Amino acid sequence: MPEFFTPYSPDLMAVSLPTWVDLASVVVGSAGGVVVARSRHLDAVGFVGLALLCGLGGGLIRDVMMQEGGVYMLDSPFAIPASVLTGLIAFFFPRPIDRAGNLLEWLDIFAVALFALVGTDKALVHGFLPASCILMGIMTGVGGGMLRDVFLGEVPRIFQRSNLYALCALGGSVAYYLAVACASINKLWGSALCLAVTIGLRRWSLRYNVQTPADIDLGPRIVAPMRRAARTVRVTRWRAGKYERRGPHDAPRSPR
Repeated sequence: MPEFFTPYSPDLMAVSLPTWVDLASVVVGSAGGVVVARSRHLDAVGFVGLALLCGLGGGLIRDVMMQEGGVYMLDSPFAIPASVLTGLIAFFFPRPIDRAGNLLEWLDIFAVALFALVGTDKALVHGFLPASCILMGIMTGVGGGMLRDVFLGEVPRIFQRSNLYALCALGGSVAYYLAVACASINKLWGSALCLAVTIGLRRWSLRYNVQTPADIDLGPRIVAPMRRAARTVRVTRWRAGKYERRGPHDAPRSPR
């Protein structure tokens, strides 16, 4: 099937990534979902449901927000079957998942990298503003995992203190946009850069335990210097007033 490996836009600047990249992101994202389903000992419906959420949820959020170019999961003849098939295969043959060790961690960040790539690219193809392109990359990258956590009754991972989860999608989206839109780099190399930045940031954060901050209150750090400055101004004005009233040879006393 030749069109499976060819871009779907003839325009030079708006040449989309090959369709197999979208499908690869769906399969990898679905695989990450079934790993979670296996760890929770869900039934076949749970496997397929998490596969659909993780494989297609981010793209659905992106397409609803963009309202351009149709909904990928409905337009593609491969997306939904591939996601469902991934869930069913994992349900009936779970041993590879049990022996995979930290497979979830690698699948998760690889899926985020692929989704950030295709999300940024689709917004770029349709001529969105830079900030919008980057936002679409982030939402596509973390949307599926966010829906997965919501359906499992947990606080979404992107809202918790973690090792640069959403920020990895941000870094990959920015790298891809700058490479393709600003530096006019071939989309193949731009895609490789996006994947490298996203996965590299995640592995770096895990290696050195770099986490996003939480429970920060900058109020005392800002208010205290302001109060000291205000007190200094009041004392200076009081001394200046006493100096004017008593003359230059009288030493003013400090206020209590």
